[in-house]
Amino acid sequence: MFDIPMETSLANMTDASLSVSPGVKPPPAALLSKNPLAWLTVFGPGAVIASITLGSGELIFSSRGGALFGYRILFLFVLISVLKWGLVFAMSRHTILSGVHPYTRMMDLPGPRGWFPLMLLIIASVTTPVWAGFFPGILGNFTSWVTGTQEQFNGAIDYLWGLPFLIAVVTLSLTGGYTALERVQMAIVATMMVCAIISLILYKPDWLELLKGAVIPQPYTYPEWLAESPVKQIREIANTSEWVETTRYVGVIGGAGFDYLAYTAWIREKHWGWAGIGEASPQELEGIADDVHHPARIWTRAPLADCAISFGLVVVFSAVFVASGVIVLGPEHAIPTGDNFLEMQSKFVTGIHPWLKPLYIAGAYLTMFGTAYGTFEIGVTVFREIVRAMTPQFADRHYARLKSIAVLWCGAGAMLVLGWSFVYTLTGGEDARVLLKILTPVNLFTGVLSCGLLCFIMPWMDWRFLPKKLRMPVWLVLLNVASGAIFLGLGLKGYWDNHDALGSFLAQRWFSIGGILAVMLVSMMITGALQSCRKNVE
Repeated sequence: MFDIPMETSLANMTDASLSVSPGVKPPPAALLSKNPLAWLTVFGPGAVIASITLGSGELIFSSRGGALFGYRILFLFVLISVLKWGLVFAMSRHTILSGVHPYTRMMDLPGPRGWFPLMLLIIASVTTPVWAGFFPGILGNFTSWVTGTQEQFNGAIDYLWGLPFLIAVVTLSLTGGYTALERVQMAIVATMMVCAIISLILYKPDWLELLKGAVIPQPYTYPEWLAESPVKQIREIANTSEWVETTRYVGVIGGAGFDYLAYTAWIREKHWGWAGIGEASPQELEGIADDVHHPARIWTRAPLADCAISFGLVVVFSAVFVASGVIVLGPEHAIPTGDNFLEMQSKFVTGIHPWLKPLYIAGAYLTMFGTAYGTFEIGVTVFREIVRAMTPQFADRHYARLKSIAVLWCGAGAMLVLGWSFVYTLTGGEDARVLLKILTPVNLFTGVLSCGLLCFIMPWMDWRFLPKKLRMPVWLVLLNVASGAIFLGLGLKGYWDNHDALGSFLAQRWFSIGGILAVMLVSMMITGALQSCRKNVE
């Protein structure tokens, strides 16, 4: 299961029995332990993913799901966490054994060389700035509530408040790096974990119903009061199909496809196995395959533990906010919407004691700022890795410049999102809180459809590039294939149902579906033309 045959007893594994491989850092003693709890010491990159998704998924959408669907929404969160864990582990495992990032492997997918990474780059260049503008917008919306200025500029004050947060994140991204990112996110995760567990204990949820909701699948239907709510934005939720609503959760809970591709790049910073060394030659891969004590094989336990902790935290955070949504928001018929992404959750702590409100405000700012910062770092990593896959020498020579380009691109795009939202809201747009509607089609690709595509690519990568003994075990292949089918099905269904026949073309399914197909076609045409040019030159 962990790339070490059963006949090799973990109890007998010692530093002396471990093989030595030039260039591969010896694994720490914790990874040689027969006690998986000792592996927890490698927790690091997974904290970044957990913290980023805490702001985008658990804090906002778990409480919303709890208020709408009750404890039964937990099963979806647990299932999605397991499926995404399998994807991230398969992805990072391949990099640790071979030293090659998935983007580089994707260059050799059937079709014109490099069409799929180019397609992801084009899509990321659009979707990442949207996310980068979304989180400062939420912070601005929260600041409006804290300062009591919600009605200023017809509600458009949210986006003015969001601007200083965006500038701060851009500045930190230009001057920071992975080490700073990991330290910030580890602190956030540790703090929020303690607060979450204490809150859950104090609220005393129906533990049996919570457990039932987590392990038994149940249908998801909106409560009857939803369509009769006096609040317009809450009534409008009833006009959105349950498929679109729950698929939105699938996209944000536990992270998105680009997050995991960034995670696989971050393990280079940790020098796990061959990650960060370079590409292992066919002879070196055969050597790893023939040696059950090879350090690279031991290092695969690091992402196994790191990702398991990360998604375990996601489930715990989800349970806390779902329970809070059920206990606090549901009885009041209150739902977090574009008008109040974060302020309703303050009731979770003020219900315990009013003096805890400042603590919640500080925690919400810390969490959302960490998520916004992490979004920029993911954008930078995705851009650099795709460029490295296409032109390795150019990427290595211009490492710092590529980072600056990515940060400034995301920052400029995010500013456009905030600026357009400000003008639209100020001039009385018919949907004053438009960020969530912008986000839905973006989220369906980054968090759902892309995960499905990657799940099918992972087994292909092992089959195409690794010796048979190093390929992922059957259970991991089956998990990724099943995950791919689920994510693709949910994504396509979500795009089909996310449709307003009477709305503008941007609100119709054909815009989203046609846009993805158009990008795919353009990517194939560009890479095909480049491939033909190279052949002509040769």
